Amino acid sequence: MQNFGKNFRYFFLCLLVLACFFVWYAVYAENRQGLEVYFLDVGQGDAIFIETSNGNQILIDAGPNRQVLRELSKVMPFYDRSIDVVMESHPDSDHIGGLPEVLGRYDVTLVIESGVGSDNAVYVETEKIISEKRIKKILARRGMQINLGDGAHLDILFPDRDISGLDTNDASIVARLIYGENEFLFTGDSPKKMEKYLVSLDGNPPAGGLQSDVLKLGHHGSKTSSSEEFLGYVKPLYAVISAGKNNRYGHPHQEILERLNQFKIPYLRTDEKGIIKIKTDGENLHVF
Repeated sequence: MQNFGKNFRYFFLCLLVLACFFVWYAVYAENRQGLEVYFLDVGQGDAIFIETSNGNQILIDAGPNRQVLRELSKVMPFYDRSIDVVMESHPDSDHIGGLPEVLGRYDVTLVIESGVGSDNAVYVETEKIISEKRIKKILARRGMQINLGDGAHLDILFPDRDISGLDTNDASIVARLIYGENEFLFTGDSPKKMEKYLVSLDGNPPAGGLQSDVLKLGHHGSKTSSSEEFLGYVKPLYAVISAGKNNRYGHPHQEILERLNQFKIPYLRTDEKGIIKIKTDGENLHVF
């Protein structure tokens, strides 16, 4: 009986320590300062997780498969089972392959799509889950602004019209995240012709401008994107390339890496660094 009492006290003490750990972990996790953008390491695909200091979260794309769940578990508290907004840049499987898993695992408030459809199985499954769970869905259109709170907002630059007849890459959502003096430009798989169109719309203020501190390169660093003209207008301090290690497409192409070097733009690659975290207080960028 005496041993039972000792064991019980030891067990109770362990539970108390564990409870304190979880409480302080939650306090630390919920007291982020500034805005954090994570380019997740999902292999040959895109997945970007954004969180503001007030806890609002956006996931842009979800990679080619369920690997996105493992990556999200590295940047979200284990008890967090909700994401405010999921945005599909376009319905190619390397961008939405993990969405059925995400929509099944997390409570998602809003899904934003480009408006172009696909007959691939993962797109069909994604639409089925959105319908079954009655998740609100809207089409991205130029001029929309998603208010993330704490002074952060995501502006939709493209599509600017019904793009249901376009090629999926051409129909990629292009969005610009603004927080204080810092900007992030997300381009999906937009090719050069769409970059040229964006320059015609936003190349020169007061239209809004394209200049951004961080540019997520289009199409995983393929030579079909990241034209000299586009890079010249964006003027990024950093370029981020989301690609799989030793992928069969040869992404990122050497031509693009040489172009970035020519413009003296440092680049960060998920196939080399894994998860790329960029944090900003609205004035200063910190890369992890």
